[in-house]
Amino acid sequence: MEYKVAETFVSINGEGQRAGELAVFIRFAGCNLNCNYCDTAWANQKDTDYRIMTETDILNYILSTGVWNVTLTGGEPLLQPGIKLLLDKLGSRPELRIEIETNGSVLIAPFINGEHRPVFTLDYKLPGSGMEAGMRTENYAWLEREDTVKFVISDQKDLDRARQVMEEYNLQGRCGLYFSPVFGRIEPKALVEDMIEHKLNQVHMQLQLHKFIWPPEQRGV
Repeated sequence: MEYKVAETFVSINGEGQRAGELAVFIRFAGCNLNCNYCDTAWANQKDTDYRIMTETDILNYILSTGVWNVTLTGGEPLLQPGIKLLLDKLGSRPELRIEIETNGSVLIAPFINGEHRPVFTLDYKLPGSGMEAGMRTENYAWLEREDTVKFVISDQKDLDRARQVMEEYNLQGRCGLYFSPVFGRIEPKALVEDMIEHKLNQVHMQLQLHKFIWPPEQRGV
């Protein structure tokens, strides 16, 4: 198969359960959502630059880096034709830990059948994103402890909705849960104060580490 790859690079995981660890990133071009705070919107444009890579090209690049954590991101990686074939190819290497960052609008069940299960980081797009209607909450039935649901918070309304979703789908204790503030819209301390007020055990407040190390707009980090 051939895949549209917007960029490949090695950096640290900026967020999630392996934040701060080295990871090799494969960013695919194209997305079916248009979040108003998206920090990789350039990769979603129809005219964005990308290169064609096969599943063998991608695996060989990953192995050449010597890094075990692999993050497939985008855009929306699960929309790539043949992504299941790529997952099977990467999953055949037991030393690799495959994580898929998905926007929450695509069903994950077809990609977890079989011997090699990737780890999923699912966004729940809150009202502040403008994309909440696209969420597929059926995905939560398939979550395991290594998976993550990420809530990107714009305001108090988003905080209220995030708590409601966690309660409705009984997410606390089942998977990683992360609150992340939208830069310039809400102060991180507002998230912490809300967590204290509502006694949100097993929820992590996270800041995107890579945006503190490099300029927020810089690619390839």
